[in-house]
Amino acid sequence: MFICYVDESGVPQPDAGTSHFVLAGVAVPVAKWKRFDEALVTLKGRHKLGGMELHTAWMERFYPEQERIAGFAELSLDQRRSRTRQERKVDLGKAALRGDRAVRSLAKNYAKTDSYIHLSHEERRSAVRDAAHLLGGWEDCVVFADVQRKAATPMSTRVPDPAEAIADHAFEQLVTRFHHFLKRHRTYGIIAYDRNQAMSVRLTNRMRRFHAAGTVYSQIPRIVDTPFFVDSGLTSMIQMADLAAYALRRRLERGEADLFEAISPRFDRRGDKVVGVRHYTGRELCGCPICAAHGRE
Repeated sequence: MFICYVDESGVPQPDAGTSHFVLAGVAVPVAKWKRFDEALVTLKGRHKLGGMELHTAWMERFYPEQERIAGFAELSLDQRRSRTRQERKVDLGKAALRGDRAVRSLAKNYAKTDSYIHLSHEERRSAVRDAAHLLGGWEDCVVFADVQRKAATPMSTRVPDPAEAIADHAFEQLVTRFHHFLKRHRTYGIIAYDRNQAMSVRLTNRMRRFHAAGTVYSQIPRIVDTPFFVDSGLTSMIQMADLAAYALRRRLERGEADLFEAISPRFDRRGDKVVGVRHYTGRELCGCPICAAHGRE
């Protein structure tokens, strides 16, 4: 039996933020879960992350306030935290001159990255890359994903909200591809999703409809129950799904290849053809490695 841990990167709103929306799943055999979890705990300890969440996008960011601290690399971890927080207080004070909205936005970003301020940008990136290579080396683990160029995604008349249509399309694709894998290997699986209050009821209802009538592409008798929703800060494998989703999006939006190449050995394949990861571009031709490996250049 496999547990497929699912997370997303980018936003599904067509006119916001990112050109792509990615939904990625990291499927782990239950017999190997403990070994994989322990390996990630060890990696975090080696990179001075302890029990912290591995949130790739926030770790990859450049923290300019750290660059203002002379001799940052030579400071102790506690000194790094203290000095970075001092610099952030200065920045929040400057933001107050622009109004409450600016303060709230900056404070929210600082809260998201506070766990990582004891590490330099280079150290954070090193931790992420080691995690990607760890995932890439888990031979019994399989990565599934639907990567959508949002401008190309067809809108459903049943779902008038474009963001919901994009998210629904991605979820149906991922569920179908996961099921085909389970069918080939004559086993069963369940889906674990990063806790999202706004999406939990919607995805549960979608999954019930899939169980009753199938997806557009197939019945799904080998997927058990509806998704269960977990806290990404407490569930290591969700953090690896977050990394996979980020790696896929950055490869297609920015051409950043290192994380993508590290995890690509885990894409579900039938022979030489990638079948578990799709890059949807509509009628537009695409020369990316996903489309090439999928046989649709």
